[in-house]
Amino acid sequence: MMVIRPIRSSDYESLHNIAVESGIGFTSLPVNEELLRNKIAGSEEAFNSDVNGPGDESYLFVMEDTRNGDVVGTSGIQAAVGLDDAFYHYHVGKVAHASRELNIYNLVDILTFCNDYTGVTEVCTLFLSERARFASNGRFLSKFRFLFIKEHAERFSDTVIAEMRGVSDENGNSPFWEWLEEHFFSMDFPTADYLTGIGQKVFIAELMPKYPIYVSLLSKEAQAVIGKVHDKTRPALRLLESEGFRSRGYVDIFDAGPTVEANVEHIKSARNSLKLPVKVGQPDDKAEKQMVINTSISDMRGVVTQVQVDEEVAVISGEAAEALGIGEGDSIRFAPITNKGK
Repeated sequence: MMVIRPIRSSDYESLHNIAVESGIGFTSLPVNEELLRNKIAGSEEAFNSDVNGPGDESYLFVMEDTRNGDVVGTSGIQAAVGLDDAFYHYHVGKVAHASRELNIYNLVDILTFCNDYTGVTEVCTLFLSERARFASNGRFLSKFRFLFIKEHAERFSDTVIAEMRGVSDENGNSPFWEWLEEHFFSMDFPTADYLTGIGQKVFIAELMPKYPIYVSLLSKEAQAVIGKVHDKTRPALRLLESEGFRSRGYVDIFDAGPTVEANVEHIKSARNSLKLPVKVGQPDDKAEKQMVINTSISDMRGVVTQVQVDEEVAVISGEAAEALGIGEGDSIRFAPITNKGK
C-alpha cells in the first residue's frame, strides 16, 4: 500500500535521489545537501507548529511503499509565498498602439515583471519516481494536498497556485531564457535555475529588465514557448485543470512556463470532500476508491482505499485504518480519486 506522510530527517537519502532523478528545471529540489536538509528541517518545524494563519511554513510530504519502506515520491505545500524572498513572475498583458489620423491600430503583447502572487498558497515540489508511475499514484500524490488544505484551512490562503515547468530541451536549455541571457544575463539556464533553487535570488532583481518587454521583440523561439509546458509536465497540468485551476496570464521568469490558480472553494477535490467518523469493517465490494487522509497535522497519513458511506459514518478496512493511524470513531476526510461531475 502507498502511504503519504510528512517527511522525516531519515528520508534525506531518498529525497536526494528524487532530486537527482527530477533533473534540471525542477527548481524546488536542487541537488544540494545543505538546502535539502534545511527543507526537511523546515518541514518538520511546520508540521509541529501551532499556526493561526498562513506564514512561511513549508510542508513537504513523501509517498512510501509500505511493502518495502521505499520512498517513491514527494510533494509539498508552501503556506504563503514571497514573505521572506521575493516571488517573481511575468504577467502577459496587452498595450494598444493606435493612431486615429493614420487609421492604424496595433494590439501588442507585453511581459510585465511583478510580485502579484505574494502571500498566496503554492502547491509545489511534485515528483513521482518512474518506477512508481502506475495506477493512481500520480493523481493521489498531487490531489491529496487539496484535502489537507481544506481540512486545515486556517493554515493556508484562499488562493492556491501551481507553477508549471516550462519548455526546455534534454540538456536543460530554455528558448525563453536564451533570449534573456543574451540581452541581460551572462549565465546559462541550469545555473540560474540552480541559484534560484538554493535561495540566491538577488541577481534576479539586479539583472532582470525592470520595464515591460514587448513580446514581438523576443526571438521567435522564445515567443513560441510563452505559457507552454514541458512535455513531461502536461499530465500534471491536465490534472490541475480538471480540478478547476486556470491560467491568468502569469508565467515563470526563466522558462515562461504558466502558473495556474484556483480558489480553495472551487477546487473539486476540496469542494467535494466529506469529513465523517470512521467505522472499521469491510466496505461493500462496490464501494468507490477514495483518497483518504486523517485529520492530524504532525501525524498526517493518506491512503487510497475503498470507502463505504453508511448513514453518517465512513466504513473502511482495518488495513486502511491501521495505515492511517486511526481507530473506530476517529474522523477522516475523503474524496474520489477521479473527478466526477461538478
